[in-house]
Amino acid sequence: MTNLTTAPAPDVVTYADGGDLLVAVLREVGVDTVFGVISVHNLPLVEAVSRELRFVPVRHEASAVNAADGYARATGGLGCALTSTGTGAGNAAGSLIESLSSATSVLHVTGQVESAYLGSGRGFIHETKDQLGMLEAVSLDAVSVPSLEESAGILRAAVDRALGGRGRAGGPVSVEWPIDLQYLPQREVVEVVAEAEEPVVSAPAGLDALTELILAAERPLIWAGGGVAEAGAELTELVETWGAGLLTSNSGRGAVPEDHLLVVGNYGATPGGGELLAEADLLLSIGTHFRSNETRDYDLVLPAVHVQVDLDPAALGRVFPIAAGVAADARDVLPALTAAVRERSEISREWRGRVTRAREDVRATQREGLGDHAVLADALRSALPRRSVLARDVTIASSSWGNRLFEVYDPRDNVFPRGGGIGQGLGMGLGAAMGRPDEPTVVIAGDGGLAVHLGELLTLAQERPWLVLLVFNDGGYGVLRNMQEARGVDRAGVDLTTPDFAALAGALGLPYQRIGTAAEAATELDRAVARRGPVLVEVDLTSFGPMPRPFTPPVKVPEPTTRRSS
Repeated sequence: MTNLTTAPAPDVVTYADGGDLLVAVLREVGVDTVFGVISVHNLPLVEAVSRELRFVPVRHEASAVNAADGYARATGGLGCALTSTGTGAGNAAGSLIESLSSATSVLHVTGQVESAYLGSGRGFIHETKDQLGMLEAVSLDAVSVPSLEESAGILRAAVDRALGGRGRAGGPVSVEWPIDLQYLPQREVVEVVAEAEEPVVSAPAGLDALTELILAAERPLIWAGGGVAEAGAELTELVETWGAGLLTSNSGRGAVPEDHLLVVGNYGATPGGGELLAEADLLLSIGTHFRSNETRDYDLVLPAVHVQVDLDPAALGRVFPIAAGVAADARDVLPALTAAVRERSEISREWRGRVTRAREDVRATQREGLGDHAVLADALRSALPRRSVLARDVTIASSSWGNRLFEVYDPRDNVFPRGGGIGQGLGMGLGAAMGRPDEPTVVIAGDGGLAVHLGELLTLAQERPWLVLLVFNDGGYGVLRNMQEARGVDRAGVDLTTPDFAALAGALGLPYQRIGTAAEAATELDRAVARRGPVLVEVDLTSFGPMPRPFTPPVKVPEPTTRRSS
């Protein structure tokens, strides 16, 4: 007699509406806070999130995505942003570009008009031409919910795609959801799936050739980018076992704590970094885009032997030629490299010492150029616990000492707009502070960048997270002003009216402090962090004084055809 086994019947789970479904999906991946702007086209979603999780009502859709982005980076998980359709979704597009450039795991759920009228061209309120096409252009993936039966599957697939995983990159995924389908009860059929066996992982192609070159090196360096964010332990073991010096991109900071003596840091494009590269006989680059601003617009000279590891096969040799390359997750390659170099004789003490001297020299040189502004970096590092988020907008303090001299000990503490867009720092900092409420978050912003989303000061005042907002006030766009000064041309578009920040903070019920000299930095920053809540700290740069060497970004600018008028 043959025994017949019947597959277990699938479970059916019902939800009151789309909002309850969204909450259930978010809870499964550990999301407890969602950022957004309420609208007639996302009411069920916002109401459910407010009831079951925490909804943070930011004042602009771009900030919703920035906050979700900051939340994801600081927690190492998924961030979620809710926006309206049409203009609301369009407002989110710029911030989605930032999340895309940094491969941040963000679920962006936007409303859509009633499905019966979608695409009818009759001017239904909030509808825009080809919203999905717009979202596809600025997201890792974008999808529309076409029917009630497909909503649960689409949401779960979007979360999975956004989170990525071993061997595949994550990023922002946008879901547009017609409002009529949001209001309806949701029904999810959950199939019982047998556990799959663990796949057998074979050595990635090219690993033997790359390893052979590594074993021949006597003066090795590593250049690590954002692709090592989840491979900090493996990278640390390789650095210590091999004795290689570690340069990083801005995105790679903290994978190995920056107080490690073999970590040179984000100084590859500096003269001292260039000298060290010239002395090295091999560079292993891992998970980096080699961005233009970190390679002197690609003029940086690498060692004669360059080998590369990157998740994206197209990245191998794309910027600088390579002698060998491996397309794989860093976590799957670094242990094998560590095992290989463990079997060989140790890198000489002389090279280790040279790396440590380079580490000290590049920082000493930067301190000379910063003058009293280096005191701000030191005072802030001293005021903060070892684990705390530094979220940075694009401004002089960030681009000079915030991106280099201020030590970072974990990638999740290093939050900044990798795409270089101004005005995103406060939103990202708000998200980070909500994700890690028991640790302080510091936001560095210039007066110009803060003005882009000044309304988020209202969010800060309303939600009251442990966030220190450092506003560097120089009355305009200081970086561009320095570039115009260096070129000898008249100022154009760089001088801005700024508010009375003390009065502004008072109007919002926010504590206010001011730093006017280097001597005040330590006391004021200690006091600000100790508040354990929101505080606006103005750094008055007119009073504080300029850097000995005015900061200008490492970009090529042609000589002007006209000079400043006399």
